[in-house]
Amino acid sequence: MAEAKRLEFGIAIPQIFSTPPVDALLLQRFLARAEALGYHSVWVQEQILGSASTLEPVTLLTFAAALTRRLRLGSAVLLTPLRSPVQLAKSLSTLDHLSGGRLIAGIGLGGNTRIYPAFGLSAEHRVRRFVEGIRLMKRLWTEERVTFEGQFWTLQNASMEPKPVQKPHPPVWFGGHHDAALKRTAELGDGWIGAGSSTPAQFREEVQKLSGYLAEAGRDPSEFPLAKRIYIAVDRDKARAGKRLEEWSGRYYRNAELAPRVAVYGAERECTDKLAEIISAGATLPILNPVFDEMDHLDLLAEAVVPALRAGR
Repeated sequence: MAEAKRLEFGIAIPQIFSTPPVDALLLQRFLARAEALGYHSVWVQEQILGSASTLEPVTLLTFAAALTRRLRLGSAVLLTPLRSPVQLAKSLSTLDHLSGGRLIAGIGLGGNTRIYPAFGLSAEHRVRRFVEGIRLMKRLWTEERVTFEGQFWTLQNASMEPKPVQKPHPPVWFGGHHDAALKRTAELGDGWIGAGSSTPAQFREEVQKLSGYLAEAGRDPSEFPLAKRIYIAVDRDKARAGKRLEEWSGRYYRNAELAPRVAVYGAERECTDKLAEIISAGATLPILNPVFDEMDHLDLLAEAVVPALRAGR
C-alpha cells in the first residue's frame, strides 16, 4: 500500500565496518539520534559476499526495530532471487511485528549474476524466479491457505502465521533501472528506489519512464513514492571528500571512481543545491547515505541541509 506522497528524508544505517569487531554502540547511538532528529526512516542494503565487512540487512533491521519506536525500517534492496521466498516472507513478517508495522520491503534483482552458484542457484530464468517469489510472498502474507504450482516453488494447502501487521502486507518497493524493471515496478510495486550508483540525470530519466509505465498500468504517478539512495559527503575540502569517497567505493563496489561520479559532495551549500536537483527530478524520499563520519553527518544533514531543502520546496 503506497504511502502519501510528501517530502521525507531517510538515512542509511552504518553497515560497513573497516575492521572488526562491529561497533554495536555506534549503531545504538546512531539509531537513537536519527529518531530524535526526526528522520522518516533508516535504510540498509545487501551484499552477502564481498571483501567489504558488511552486516546482513534483515538482521540489522531487526536490531534497529528493537532500539527505535517511530522510524520506518527500509531495505534498498534485498536481492530476493537469491533467497527462499518462503523463509523471507516469514522473516519479514516477523520483523513487521517486532517493529509494530514499520517495515518497507525494498527488493531487487541485483546485477551480479556470477554469485548465483554460491547460493546453489543458476542465474538462468532469474527474472522469472524474482517475479514468482514476489507473488508467492504476497500470497503467504495475505491468504489463510496457499496452494501454489510455480516453476520454482510448490506449496500444497500451506499456511504461514502470523500475517504481517501492515495490511494487506508491508509495502514492497522495487529497485532497478532498466525498462523491464521499471515496468515490473509499475505492475507489482508499492514504491520505487533509485540506485545510489545512478547519477541525478539517470534518475530523472528513469522517473519519467516510470511515470509513463504507471499511467499505462492505470496507476496515479503522483501517488507513487519515489526514493533515491544518495551517497553524500559534506566537507568544505571537496578534494578530501572525493578521496574518501574513492577509498570507500573501492572497498564496497571495487570501483574507486564510481562514488565520486554519482555522489553529492562538497561544501554544505553545494550539497544542498545538488540534493534540490534530485528532489526536483521526483524524489519524495531521498535516502541520505554518508559513508564516513556518519554521526557528524547525521546531525549536520538534519539541522542544516534538510531544513534548507524543505524551505526551498
